[in-house]
Amino acid sequence: MTTIQYKENFSQGFIPSEIMDDHQFDLSHFAEACGQSPEWVIQLMEHGILPNRSRNTSYHFIGEDVTRAQRAYRLQRDFDASFSAVAMMLDLIDEVQQLRREVKHLHFK
Repeated sequence: MTTIQYKENFSQGFIPSEIMDDHQFDLSHFAEACGQSPEWVIQLMEHGILPNRSRNTSYHFIGEDVTRAQRAYRLQRDFDASFSAVAMMLDLIDEVQQLRREVKHLHFK
């Protein structure tokens, strides 16, 4: 079993996990780390929620993918959302976070 170290960042009621380990995973270990089935993980890739870093016939994941998969699971569970809806929600969350970073950067100039 793989142990992943992460730290929780508390910000305005939202708790994203920041992976502290740069470990690489195959499909079965990644699914285990996410607490989900390999089929669920493949669905995430098919819907563009996770990047497809496959090497020939084997899948390859990195630590930050665990954070994204956990976030996808929470959205799916909390909103009873489809994979397509989760993909759109995550894209919007990413865009808002990027805009907030840009605004913060502009305020410090």
